[in-house]
Amino acid sequence: QGGREANQVSDDYRYQDGNYEGYAPNDGYYRGGDETTHEEDAQSDVTEGHDEDDEVYEGEYQGIPHPDDIKEKQKKRAPAVDDEYRDRADLMAERMEDEEQLAHQYENIIEECGHGRFQWTLFFVLGLALMADGVEVFVVGFVLPSAEKDMCLSSSNKGMLGLIVYLGMMVGAVMLGGLADKLGRKKCLIISLAINAAFAFLSSFVQGYGFFLFCRLISGLGIGGSLPIVFAYFSEFLSREKRGEHLSWLCMFWMIGGIFASAMAWSIIPHYGWGFSMGTKYHFHSWRVFVLVCSLPCIASLVALKFMPESPRFLLEIGKHDEAWMILKQVHDTNMRAKGEPERVFTVSYIKTPKQVDEFIEIQSSTGTWYQRWLVRITTTFKQVWDNVLYLLTAQYRMNTLMLAVVWFTMALSYYGLIVWFPDMIRYLQEEAYESRVKIFDEEEVSHFTFNFTLENQIHRNGEYRNDKFIGMKFKEVRFEDSLFEECYFEDVTSSETFFENCTIISTVFYNTDLYEQKFINCRLINSTFLKEKEGCHLDFEEDNDFLIYLVSFLGSLSVLPGNIISALLMDKIGRIKMIGGSMLISAVCCFFLFFGNSESAMIGWQCLFCGASIAAWNALDVITVELYPTDKRATAFGILNGLCKFGAILGNSIFASFVGITKVVPILLASSALVGGGLLALRLPETREQVLM
Repeated sequence: QGGREANQVSDDYRYQDGNYEGYAPNDGYYRGGDETTHEEDAQSDVTEGHDEDDEVYEGEYQGIPHPDDIKEKQKKRAPAVDDEYRDRADLMAERMEDEEQLAHQYENIIEECGHGRFQWTLFFVLGLALMADGVEVFVVGFVLPSAEKDMCLSSSNKGMLGLIVYLGMMVGAVMLGGLADKLGRKKCLIISLAINAAFAFLSSFVQGYGFFLFCRLISGLGIGGSLPIVFAYFSEFLSREKRGEHLSWLCMFWMIGGIFASAMAWSIIPHYGWGFSMGTKYHFHSWRVFVLVCSLPCIASLVALKFMPESPRFLLEIGKHDEAWMILKQVHDTNMRAKGEPERVFTVSYIKTPKQVDEFIEIQSSTGTWYQRWLVRITTTFKQVWDNVLYLLTAQYRMNTLMLAVVWFTMALSYYGLIVWFPDMIRYLQEEAYESRVKIFDEEEVSHFTFNFTLENQIHRNGEYRNDKFIGMKFKEVRFEDSLFEECYFEDVTSSETFFENCTIISTVFYNTDLYEQKFINCRLINSTFLKEKEGCHLDFEEDNDFLIYLVSFLGSLSVLPGNIISALLMDKIGRIKMIGGSMLISAVCCFFLFFGNSESAMIGWQCLFCGASIAAWNALDVITVELYPTDKRATAFGILNGLCKFGAILGNSIFASFVGITKVVPILLASSALVGGGLLALRLPETREQVLM
């Protein structure tokens, strides 16, 4: 009897110490460790014939088997040591063990929640955010021909405007991707979309080139941050069997964004009269309407995202067990109701949360000023983000990170370089055909004649024009060489690519024209007068090749549909590695056929083939990047690699565009070599098809 009392006292002590071993998580109740024989028999009689799987406890969590087995019990028997006296390496080792247990338990929980209405709702909400990213890539390219008329852009200004979006995306991907691992997926995605929506909307109203450039830079920064967050966010609601396929389906929204931008450009921008003007300084033309419309997917995603929960996987990583449990229960109940099984009970009571080892420094509200407290929060957060970046280069992840970086970079260099090179080559072929139709007039003499019609694609050499009037007319691609203008009168004249070379102009009046000083090259101006020169750019020529560029972009975006479908259906069957390597090698073969693209139709056809072949590699890269890294590093890794991708896009745009009209050999060989090298290297990456999300 004395021995039994001593055991009972020992049990009570262990219970008070928080290490009571009699906890049976299967049903959510505490039971004593030493029960009498007759009590066990009584319990057996009561529960005889009762199916434990059908038992429901009202108001209690329904338990799944606790993941901690004998090892955990052995740990609980050991004397507890405060974390502050433990070595950081021990804490990290314990956290890694916890994360491994959580990864397998979380996979089972997601499978219990099922795949249904909740995931499809989130699919469309995040799809709109990805669609906004696709739109952003095309917007500047579509508005440049019209924006240069409103802003008088030089060639260098147009080039900078094209690259500034990628620069913003590069910074945004790295910065906001890193913050998403510390502040949360939903919060950072809302910040990202809000920045993009605000500055994209604002850019449609600003008039000056500098402000427009700044707005597009910040807009790109916002949307660049959304891409890594979207894939990390969605993957954490998907089971292992569904992840590859449904992340690939999500990639289709990037294609939809390109189609949307092309269709809107085609239907809005040509209507140059759409819009309004306020005086002579403020003009809101059709291309600004197009920029406004292109911000709609981002705004729609931003509004819908307010009704979606935070990622429960992220919440578990930062120790917020109850919030994560409530969200997972919401996912389960939403899917079960949609399947017509509302009586199904969420059977999870306890989810493993990793050991919290982050060192977050905080100042009490009574200490320091408000900006000092915020400074501490900001610097601490960015220190944690920087630690995450360094962690990607530790021995465990170094090789995977470096190989992925090379694959991302080579893919971006070739893809974005060729995507810009195709339209530029088509324009070059059009210009060659246009120049071949030029009309040349030699030694013509015209006097007392009034020109009030458009002159286009002409060269006038050694002509003499006396007492002629040029009124209310347009010059397009017209050159006057070694000609004489005497006592002529120019009024209300607009011009495009029009120049006077080695001409003599005597007693001539220019009134309300845009024939500025730089358009007279080595000319002699004698007693000539310039009155009320036109301000700004007033070109309103409708460029036929602009319509073709919209069509080319539309077909290029549409051509990736078959590749998207194939990659989604085969991603979980053949694996991510074979998908990347095969797609990049096939794309490299497509590059060689560009040597035979000597016409507009041939270039359009090869572009569609190249885009369709390469999209599978992009989809597989997104999937494997998500799966290779743990939850607390996932968005950071994706952001850095995607930022490197945008850097490759900037280099590709600059390098490939410089060879237009010079040679096709360098762009084709560079693109194909990069694709072959990246594809072969990708085959050395580890396969993640059967891997749970760590």
